[in-house]
Formats: sequence, structure tokens, C-alpha cells
Amino acid sequence: MRPHVLSLLGRRLLGATFVLGLGLAPAMADTLRVGTQGDPASLDTAHIGGSVWENDILGDIYEGLVTLSPEGQYIPGAAKSWQVSDDGLTWTFTLRDDARWSDGEPVVADDFKRAFTRLMTPSNAAVYASLFYPIKNGRAITEGTAASETLGVDAPDARTVVFHLERPTPYFEALLANIAASPVPTHVLDQFGDHWAEPEHIVTNGAFTPTDWVANDHLSTQKNTYFHDAASVSLDGVTFYPIENRNTGLRRFRAGEFDLVRDFPPERYEALKEQLPGAVHLAPQLANYYFALNQRDGHPTADARVREALNLAVRRDIITDKIMNGTVTAARGFVPDGVNQYDAQSMPGLEAPMDERMTRAKRLLSEAGYGPDRPLELTLRYSTTEANKRIAIALASMWKPLGIKTSLINAEGRVHYADLAAGKFDVGRASWVADFDDAANFLGILEQGAAKNYGGYQSDAFDDLMARAARTQDPETRQTLLERAERQMLGDYALIPIYIDTSRNLVNPKLTGFADNALNRHLSRWIKFNESDH
Repeated sequence: MRPHVLSLLGRRLLGATFVLGLGLAPAMADTLRVGTQGDPASLDTAHIGGSVWENDILGDIYEGLVTLSPEGQYIPGAAKSWQVSDDGLTWTFTLRDDARWSDGEPVVADDFKRAFTRLMTPSNAAVYASLFYPIKNGRAITEGTAASETLGVDAPDARTVVFHLERPTPYFEALLANIAASPVPTHVLDQFGDHWAEPEHIVTNGAFTPTDWVANDHLSTQKNTYFHDAASVSLDGVTFYPIENRNTGLRRFRAGEFDLVRDFPPERYEALKEQLPGAVHLAPQLANYYFALNQRDGHPTADARVREALNLAVRRDIITDKIMNGTVTAARGFVPDGVNQYDAQSMPGLEAPMDERMTRAKRLLSEAGYGPDRPLELTLRYSTTEANKRIAIALASMWKPLGIKTSLINAEGRVHYADLAAGKFDVGRASWVADFDDAANFLGILEQGAAKNYGGYQSDAFDDLMARAARTQDPETRQTLLERAERQMLGDYALIPIYIDTSRNLVNPKLTGFADNALNRHLSRWIKFNESDH
């Protein structure tokens, strides 16, 4: 979305009549008010930034072929059913007869075909394109070595979408629940091109549709009356407020301004359990928190000795216990423990006593040419939250005994991740929340060419193991290959794993339909206000 469009106060669509932009919007009787972690990069699924909070908004306004239940189970979405061929290479989806866009036009198979074609178009540089590389020629098209017409997505008729895969992918239905697998309204796309998702043009097929967006203030939606399950949607609308400061979100929740806050200050956890009984939700999550290390030429972190030294000096227990208040678990690897059919791996050297680790770290930096006369200088970027700031300060303090001078740079989430994608950092805060329960979903973001490979990690050995794992159909062999791939990456000290995350939500006890789940995905279509309290 273009910046001048975002700045327009009071832009209204689809006949909405109340005016926004002057502070907090007046809540309708059944409007859910959500404090989320930031603005989406775009409402065009080919141009989203890959941030966690985009799941909140785009998950509400679009619906893919497959969607999620409150508990995080995969269920039919815009498709009413699907079939898989015996060899696992052909998936055929039948659309619902009543699937509609918010302007009343039918959702047709070509809306999905066009969406995947745009996702794989090289010039779009879609961050989630690699997620769909199992589709025939998906990778080749994205890398510019095959024509878009060869993509393995067909629309033989208006109600049928067929995917042809490169290899059997048992979890393919889980991929299709990702927000990037949402359809595009072909009839609007043909008329307005890449401007189709701007406020004056956009139509959506989810339970809600946007009515107003003021950057850094709010994004409002109203119920999509054409949604196929509209009769079961209780809410009149959802308004999202980007709140990067977790204490601000907590304060506004306490004041009754928000019904749902998608994170809270971890250091307040114990007190909040006492003060807000029934509102505090802490649950296991398939997610990690780490720092990318820029391995491109010209950055000190391109030297593996520097990367190892930085990792050895990090006291992860201090971060998890003192900063995160025990709400998370220290990580020695990248793939969380508990991922289906996988044994978590550990980075070499982290099991040694701290004094031995620091001695080795000093020796490594000396070998890399750093010392009192030439101190190592780093830039560390992080997105603006109090916890992120405290962790960044902690890392700088842990590295100081090694003679390292660390400059801290912070920015709001959308800018921060754009800087990471552009390689404007030495050390950069990042995280990954699983799209589906599989180790490849974590490790895949580190393959060469992957949009989320912020550090530019390059390892032919790693990529070969990942490719072999993708080709094998034997579960045990695949697990072995993926575990070897992670050990290769960890042995290269490709990044700095910090902790395995949890989901932390504040939920108005008057709400029903909110269920903790391992993906921390929560569609507003399931949420209701308890009529006896509302």
C-alpha cells in the first residue's frame, strides 16, 4: 500500500458510516478491539512482510482453501473438500458453492491460480514463496529459470483447483492454511492491477473486510455479510491497533480499551496472574527467538570465528530467567523441542562451563584479528519492544568483556524487518513462528535464496541435506537428514539462538471461542462476547 494512502484519515469503504482517525474508535456493540504488535506491510498477500502480526489481520480478512479451527486444527476453508492422488503428487480441491468476495462476486478457481502465480513472480520477491516450493516449478519460476505458465496450479473449471507437486508433501494442506495462500479477487486485480489492495478498491473473502486503515493508529474491519459462514460469525467487526510497547498494550487492556492483546510484558507475568485472573494466557508455542548474523562480505560476522565467539559469550539463562521471567526456555538449537518426529539439536560448545566458553571466545576473536588495538565493532538492530531492548542491552553487556563495542539501533517492526531483508545490520533480532508442525518449516528459512534467510547463510552441504530430506518418503531417513542439516548449520554458527518462545495473550474473560494453540493463530470468526456479560 502506498504511503499517501495510509495517511488518509477517515477513508471509508463499503458504506461504513462512522468516522475514525481521531483517537480510539468508538466501539460498536460487538466490535472486537485487538492490540496487535504492528501494522502489516501490505494487504496484498504477495507483498506482506512475513511478520507474526500479519497473521492476525490477513487471517481475518482472507480465507484460503484450508483454514484453522480455534484449537489450531486444519479444516476446510474456501474449499469444501479435497482429494489426494495415490502417489501424493496431485491435490484436487473443490470450492464451496457459496464462497463469495465481500462485493458479492463468487470466489473462483482462477482466483487461487492467479494468487500462486503472483506469489512466485520473481519481481514480487514474496517472502513466503519458498514455503510453496513443493508445487511443480515453484522454485524454478521464483528463481527466474522457468516461465510462470509452467506453475503446477490448474483451474480446470470455476470450482476446481488442482496442484501438481514436485514431490509428495503430506503436510501440503497445512501450507494452504498460511495467509500467503489466500486467493486474490481476479475481477478487481484485472481492473486495478497491483493497486487492487488499496482502501478504495479492496475486496476480501474472509469473515471480515477492511473499512479503514490509518498507519500506526488502527485498521478497522466489518463483518463480511457474503462470507459463507456469516450466520455463525457473532462479531460486527474487528479493529486492530498496532501497539509495539507491551506496557502500553497492558495499560489499555486494563482500562477496558482492548478486548484482546497479542502479547504482554513477560516480566509482569507473575503479577498479572494475580491481578487479572482469567485474562492471562501463557501457552507452549512452536516458535523461536534468535539473532541473525550477517554473513555477507564487509560484515565482521562473515567470519565464522566471530560468529562462534558471539554465541559462546551469550548467557541464555540470564535472558530467559531475568528478562523473560521464566516464561520461555533457553535454546541451544534452532528447531524447538517437541516438533513432530524430530529430536532437537544443540550448537557445539554451549554445554561447556562459562569460563571455558569465554576463554575460547577471546582466542577466536584474537585469531580473527581483533584485540585492544582493534576492537570488534558491531551494529545490533532490534524491533521496538521493552523486552527486545533489554535483551539487546544484555547481549552488548555480555560481549563487552571480549572487547566488543556494540551499537544498538531500534525501529518499529515493519521498518526493522525491511532493514533485515536489505542486509543493513551485523546482528539482527528475528523470530520464527511455525506455519506447520515440521522441522523443515524452521530450517527451510535458512536455505540459500530464502527470503527469511536474513543473514545470507550459504552452505552447499546444508542445502544438499535439505534437498535430500525433501525428496525422501521414508520418515526415519527424512528425520535423520533434517537433524544432520541442523547440526551443519549450528556448527557453522549461522545465527544466535536465544530461546524457545511461548504465546502470551491477554483475553477479556467475557470472550468465548479463544483457544490456546501451538501456532498461536486465532481467527476472530470464532470469538464471541458472552451475552450474559456484554
